[in-house]
Amino acid sequence: MEFSTIIKKAADHIAQHWGSSPAFGIVLGTGAGQVADEIAVDLILPYEQIPFFPQSTATGHQGQLVCGRLAGANIIAMQGRFHLYEGYPVDLSTLPIHVMNQLGIQTLFISNASGGINPKFRSGEIMLIESHLDFMFRSTTYLSPPTSQQRPTQLSDLYDRELIAEAVSCARKQNFTLHQGVYASMLGPNYETKAEYRFLKKAGADVVGMSTVPEANVASRYGMRVLAMSVVSNVAKPDVLEATSGQEVIDAAAIAAPNLRALVVNAIGGND
Repeated sequence: MEFSTIIKKAADHIAQHWGSSPAFGIVLGTGAGQVADEIAVDLILPYEQIPFFPQSTATGHQGQLVCGRLAGANIIAMQGRFHLYEGYPVDLSTLPIHVMNQLGIQTLFISNASGGINPKFRSGEIMLIESHLDFMFRSTTYLSPPTSQQRPTQLSDLYDRELIAEAVSCARKQNFTLHQGVYASMLGPNYETKAEYRFLKKAGADVVGMSTVPEANVASRYGMRVLAMSVVSNVAKPDVLEATSGQEVIDAAAIAAPNLRALVVNAIGGND
């Protein structure tokens, strides 16, 4: 079956159950699913009910689409994403982004939980992604045909500079810490070794995680505006490296959730 047919069947299923036309989409990472609780819900669709959708298996990922309104705008939120380390190929793991484009979404918010590399960061803080380092080595190999829309001229254009500036202004007004920096994407599922943390720091990374880059790449190919936010779950100290637990990541995301919501609501309001 052609991948374009898969996209259409999944999108048609969502449209049949929810008649609204969304302009915004959000991918909620580990522990950030509670942001969807702020949505005025019209419909919840478990992934297993959507044709061809994979299943979320990672801790803290509920595995459902939440369709409704946030800040007066129609939005689709993914409570749980699909990671390459779960065994899914790139196209299947990013299928929801292709589907969002089919449904008319023009702006995509992406969140993730990440390990802090920059020693100035603290657990529970948020970093806006300005650029990334891709160490997955799979995120640009797509089975789907290229779009007819203009691709960015350089990778720095993946992350919308205007949305970043608006987010910084929002954080200042609401008086919470908001960083900007470089996200390093690793295939996972293991957390990084001491040597890897040292290498990533020298390479210029501020945080490290196991997602986001494939989704941002697909969104950019469709001409979507992307605002990507990393919740710092812990700050690594290579010389005294401590074990990182899934629960620690979830707890940090819970601390960041109100600020994450504020950034998304502000961005939606700024795009009215």
